[in-house]
Amino acid sequence: MPDKQKHTILVIDDELNTREGLRIAFEDKYNVLLAEDAIKGIDLLKQHNVDVVLTDLRMPGMDGMDFIRRVTSLKKHPLVIMLTAYGSVQTAIEAMKAGAYDYVSKPVDLDNLEMMIDRGLAELEAEEAPGKGELDDVVAVSEAMRHVLDSVAKVAPTRTTVLLTGESGTGKEVIARALHSLSGHSSEPFVPVHCAALNENLLESELFGHEKGAYTGANERMQGRFETAGEGTLFLDEIGEISLPTQVKLLRVLENRTFERVGGKETLPVKARLVAATNRNLAAMVEDGTFREDLFYRLNVVTIDIPPLRNRKDDIPALLEHFLKKSNAENGKSIVGFAPEAMEVLQAYDWPGNVRELRNCVERMSVFAQRNVLTLGDVPQNIRMGLGRQFEDATRPPAEQELGIRDNEKSLIVQALAECGGNRTHAAEKLKISRRTLQRKMREYGIN
Repeated sequence: MPDKQKHTILVIDDELNTREGLRIAFEDKYNVLLAEDAIKGIDLLKQHNVDVVLTDLRMPGMDGMDFIRRVTSLKKHPLVIMLTAYGSVQTAIEAMKAGAYDYVSKPVDLDNLEMMIDRGLAELEAEEAPGKGELDDVVAVSEAMRHVLDSVAKVAPTRTTVLLTGESGTGKEVIARALHSLSGHSSEPFVPVHCAALNENLLESELFGHEKGAYTGANERMQGRFETAGEGTLFLDEIGEISLPTQVKLLRVLENRTFERVGGKETLPVKARLVAATNRNLAAMVEDGTFREDLFYRLNVVTIDIPPLRNRKDDIPALLEHFLKKSNAENGKSIVGFAPEAMEVLQAYDWPGNVRELRNCVERMSVFAQRNVLTLGDVPQNIRMGLGRQFEDATRPPAEQELGIRDNEKSLIVQALAECGGNRTHAAEKLKISRRTLQRKMREYGIN
């Protein structure tokens, strides 16, 4: 009987040795089902709840590409990874277009395949997390971001004021839209106001509207953002930038749930839900007198803190793939993914500009890429240089570059083994790689 606590993998391959090899490699971690052709694989899919399919490309009867098209056309389907001895860029493109998650070439690198499976499963779980169904731009693989989405799911159905905090570029507006999408008022407007972009007078008019003749240039009545938001969501971004006089007026709106247009006498009701965001420390601003304490407490009913990308690096591979797909669609590209060394560098980088910086980096890389896979040479130089010498000069000749990386890697392994008294398990832990990877690297570099 399958272990319900484990994910289930289906291996479809007409080579007995391949099927048995993958079973032995993964049966401790997953439930593993085996089929020698696609037809029997489809029968097993009907009988079991399969999470991942590893399928060969060339098989008698239905080939792997036809199998992928058939399975991924289902509304809910497993993750499909193609195994092929006929690896080429064109094969990868066809497989991805047919609906495959990724592909690996034979002979299979088991460590690479295992990481690919784990990443794909994490993305599937993130898609099924509360709120993910309505939000294409929320990637939540890490525990920190899953906690954020859990908070969003709990507070979204209420009309409570929410304060979003976090560094610039972490995705506060994306989370604000998540709150709106799940609020029960998603058919009403979502109205963003970027407070730092407007001076005091313009901001007041933008928020509350004005009557004709209220000031020079006010040639007709204008509705403010509170009014146009209706029963939807008003999102005040960079709330820490508004002036003290505007803070007083905003406080009154939150207390009384009413407002008047500039130059008007009619009192209008506030029906919108307010979501505010800031990258500043409002509590510290209260202490130094630049932000009103009473307004702070009105805004700080429910606070959701969005962690910086450097504190949730598990999200980086999924974000890279997510933004690559968007860039492909927007720019007519067919880039299939990132080379391992490029992914390693991008995941190691701290991303001071957070998700916004990552998104711009992916678009830049994809626009200028000369191949269908993004390599280390496509990674912007400032990122490579920020990570140290082993990644800094991708413009050197490939042979020289490969030699430098290999020498550095060999030195690190030798040093770790020496420090651990030759204990491979401890050395692997120190290097943060699996023992199997360490043994493979030792054989590759001739280390005893």
